[in-house]
Amino acid sequence: MMEIPTGESGMGMSQALKLARDAGSAEFSHHPAQYMFKDAPAEMGKQLDLDAVVAMMDQFGVESTFLTFLPNQVEKAIAIFERFPGRFYGEVGVNPHLGMRGVRRLEETIKAHPNFKAASAAACLLNPQAPLDDKVFYPIYAKCCELEIPINLLVGVPGPRVPYKVQYPGLLDEVAWFFPELTIVMRHGGEPWADLCAKLMLKWPNLYFSTTAFAPKYYPKEIMDFANTRGSDKVMFSGYYPALSYERIFGELDNLGLREEVWPKFLSENARRVYKLPPSGAAAGSTPGSSREERPGA
Repeated sequence: MMEIPTGESGMGMSQALKLARDAGSAEFSHHPAQYMFKDAPAEMGKQLDLDAVVAMMDQFGVESTFLTFLPNQVEKAIAIFERFPGRFYGEVGVNPHLGMRGVRRLEETIKAHPNFKAASAAACLLNPQAPLDDKVFYPIYAKCCELEIPINLLVGVPGPRVPYKVQYPGLLDEVAWFFPELTIVMRHGGEPWADLCAKLMLKWPNLYFSTTAFAPKYYPKEIMDFANTRGSDKVMFSGYYPALSYERIFGELDNLGLREEVWPKFLSENARRVYKLPPSGAAAGSTPGSSREERPGA
């Protein structure tokens, strides 16, 4: 999914640089895991030109996508929502260390505009880090239940050179059990525990997976096998622009080998259901196309 860069190339960039201790990370200019990209595009460290982004979305048949905002960016977010009706939806980055202040800020932001659809957190980039099942997350999880919104959580070994233990997917087993009303979307691969992610999704009806941060060529096999069988309602397509170009993502999609009936769910239907997005073509200015053209996550 795309992210609006804020401040020092975005929240993730600045937080990763604060936590990283190796000399190499301090030299990264575009992305906190820049070493993982052969050719890091210059857009990764710059403010996005949304007119150009929308033109590119039209070129590749992307109807709508998510942007990440902090609670102090509400006015910027609303301006984007109103300028491009139906093209952008917002997820709200949360800091569980803020306690009830963070809970109130999340609620205020979600209620500020109907296009805010989810909360999101990167446990590995918190300072200090906090495990996904830590008590500091529980007020946020409870508020997401009350607001009836999903929370997007990074799982697996992170790209930035920071410790991974707080993002071990197994931590979500107890969270999903304790909060049966909480919709949880796992992100960023879950590796090397992709098989565990699939098993947990089979176990818990409120647990999902989004293919963020990976090119289709490198989607975890265990996840795609699950999506192609018993997990066809659980796995959602997402890109990682601008870190991964649309040309590359859509150029590799056809090699996934998904069954014909799985494609609409993977590309569109699962995300619309989980994030409570309007039907394809319902937004002003949008043009519905075939199932392969209705990609809500990008």
